[in-house]
This record gives sequence, C-alpha cells and structure tokens, in this order.
Amino acid sequence: MITRRKFMKSTAATGLAVGASGLALPAYAQNRPIKIGFVTPQTGPLAIFAEPDAFVLEQFKKQIGDGIMINGAKHPVEFIVKDSQSSSNRASSVAQELIFEDEVDLITATATPDTTNPVADQAELNGVPCVTNDTPWQPHFFGRQGDPAVGFEYTYHFFWGLEDIISVFMGMWDQVGTNKVVGALWPNDPDGNGWSHPELGFPPVMAERGYTLVDPGRYQNMTDDFSAQISAFKDAGVEIVTGVQIPPDFTTFWTQAAQQGFHPKVMQAAKATEFPQAIAGLGDRAEGLSVEVWWSPHHPFSSSFTGQSSQALADAYTAETGAPWTMPLGFKHSLFEVAIDALSRSEDPTSPEAIAKAIGQTNLDTIVGNVNFGAGPVPNIAKTPLVGGQWRMQDGKPVLDIVENGDHPNIPLTGEMKPIA
Repeated sequence: MITRRKFMKSTAATGLAVGASGLALPAYAQNRPIKIGFVTPQTGPLAIFAEPDAFVLEQFKKQIGDGIMINGAKHPVEFIVKDSQSSSNRASSVAQELIFEDEVDLITATATPDTTNPVADQAELNGVPCVTNDTPWQPHFFGRQGDPAVGFEYTYHFFWGLEDIISVFMGMWDQVGTNKVVGALWPNDPDGNGWSHPELGFPPVMAERGYTLVDPGRYQNMTDDFSAQISAFKDAGVEIVTGVQIPPDFTTFWTQAAQQGFHPKVMQAAKATEFPQAIAGLGDRAEGLSVEVWWSPHHPFSSSFTGQSSQALADAYTAETGAPWTMPLGFKHSLFEVAIDALSRSEDPTSPEAIAKAIGQTNLDTIVGNVNFGAGPVPNIAKTPLVGGQWRMQDGKPVLDIVENGDHPNIPLTGEMKPIA
C-alpha cells in the first residue's frame, strides 16, 4: 500500500538528488502556504461542540495576517475545515480527503473520541503530523491501541484523563450527604467503555472510596427510552447518577426521570451538561446539575497567541456572537495555539518529521494551562487541569460555579456544591 508517508519520502529523496546536482530548489518551497486541516462535528448530535469554531478560526486568521515566520521565511497559512457530521466513519473519510486531496501539512481535530481517534489514526497511518484535544486521554490513547512503551510517531493529544474526572466527581460527591449509592449512565461508545473499564475507569476507585455502583450496562447512543435504567436506579436507592452522555440522550433521560418520579441528589452527565445552551433548554430542571469543568473564564490562564486572559476570551466571544461562553471555546483556541507554535519552531515546514518533532517538543503556556508533551503520563500525551462545577439559574440564565478544585487550587472556587433540591 502506498501511503502518503512513503510518497513524501520518495519525493524528498528525489529533491535531495536534484539539490546535490547543483540545481536550486524552487523558491516556492521556501515560503509556500502551510495548510492546516481541521476536522470538527459541525452537524449531528455533537454539533454543540463546534459552535465556537468560526469565531476561533477568524481570530487566528486575523492575527496571522499574511503569514507566520518559520526558519527565516514567512509562510501564509490556510485552514481547511471538514465536517465529521458526528460520525467516526465520516471523520476518517474527511481526514483522508485532507491528506490525499488537500495535501495538508498538519491535521487538527477535537470533540470526543468519535472525532479525534479516527482522524489521528489516518494521520499516523499516512505520516501526517496531527494535534487533537477534547477527549479524555485514555479513550484516545488506548482506544487507538497505543503502547505506553512506544507511543506514536506523528500524533499528539492534550486533555485531562479518567483519573482526573474520577477525582473531581468524587470530590463533589463527598460534599453532599448521600447513601453513596451511584447509578451509572455509560453508553456503548469509546467514552462509555473507557469510563466503565473495570481497571482504568470508575468502578475500582468507587469501591475503594466506599461507593456502591449500580450499572445497568452499556446502552446505544440516541436511545429514546431509559425506563429500564431509571427502574434499576429506583430499586437500588440510587442518590447519585454519573455518566457521559450526548446532549439528546441526557435530555431524554432527565425528562423521563422526572416523569417516573426519580429524583437523585446529584446528577452528572459529562458531555451533555457542559453547555449553557443545552442547560438553558431544561429551565428549572437545570438547577443543581453538576459537571466537570475543563475551562472557564475563571481559569487563571492566558493565550500565548493573542495574550487574552480566559475572561477576555470569553467576553470577546459573547460580544462577537451574542452566545454564552462554552468549554470548547478555550480548547479550540488552545488547539491552534499549539499548532501555530509548533509550526513556528519547526526547522522545515515541508517535512512531516520536522513538524512532528516540533510538536513533541511543545512546552507551552496556553489559554487552558501548560501543554507539555514531554511530561507524559504516556508518550504523545499532555495533561490539562480539571475542576468541578455546578449549574444554577440566575434571572432565567444558567451560571456555572466552580465548586471543586482539590487537584488544582490555583483555579478559584466561585460557589459551594449543593444537593439538587
């Protein structure tokens, strides 16, 4: 099979031969446009993750202007965006388009394993540098059969891990008086399978901390009936529900829970309850929902690219779009911070190996915190901080308070965890 990696290596060898014969290499290679591919779920059930895309891309285009300096030459930068349609198969297909048709120099992707994993797999297979985020690192790394002893050659990822969300969620549970019986809503997808893993996921830590797990088993995304799960939770006396759900599934579950008289003291649905737009649609039923917080205006970090503080970035987004800030806003911004920083440091932007090497050497303070691929926990992975938040309604609008920061006290608390009324 002829991969792009093999093709580029063969053409590179030809170029070296021409250079050795005394002919000048084309000037085009010295300042040719750099193409950055971006795969994102602009449509489908994950589309809420992509709402900040246009704003962030426009910010970077304006700041970049006519190009970035790389090894003494200015290179224009072109962003090529592809919609994954919230499908892993589609994400893989458009990644191939970026590699073979658009001939991008670098691929980026965000928004759950359904997007990041297939894109990174195609990049690794074809020797194209790739940076991703917004997927817990275990479902991304181990979901791609990563070997901690070896790692990957071209693909890098930064986000928090399951150990972080377990710590944050339990830190919030411990603040509320409950019977410590926890119901799980884990779907049959990379996230759900990772979170429910008997060794790496929630179950072993819950047992160590004295929590009883009620797990009805994996369910399929876009399920329209959660009666079986609700019945199991009621029978077991569940007072805490934790899960990782796409927004439509959480809305279905939470509506049916109310209809069937199930009222837990703690309700956490990662993915679904991360977004003020989704929370606002729940009205009074949103009060007291809790969630992990990867980024917020309260985070004490600034952009390496624009110099904006977290608060300034959130304010600029709302002023420009009229929409409330969301957690993906910070991570979309940081994704391109890392990409541009690595390209600027690469010795040869026409060489996939040189770009990948520069990415691997990243140690950058970004809008979401420090990104350092040399720090682990496994090769090609950098971790970012995670805290816990709880929603409250204020004048009909959702407000997210930071209520748990045990692992990262530098991110200030803005509220106190309370049971759902």
